[in-house]
Amino acid sequence: MDEAPVTGAHARRNEDIALDLMKFIAMTTGYGKTASSGGVGFSGGGAASKPEDYAAHLLELYGKCLQAVGGKK
Repeated sequence: MDEAPVTGAHARRNEDIALDLMKFIAMTTGYGKTASSGGVGFSGGGAASKPEDYAAHLLELYGKCLQAVGGKK
């Protein structure tokens, strides 16, 4: 009976870890930011020209982070 909640909690935990990882990478590298924003960080993250592109980059990064922590895409 305890196994079902543990499995659900484990899946949620992977999502939380992936979200934290995505935030860390995006904030420290400027990943996906618009080309006009000149901040500290790596410039090879593929700059977005529109907010929709920025959101798409972040969603793609989240998917990669989720895979990295062992979650399903």
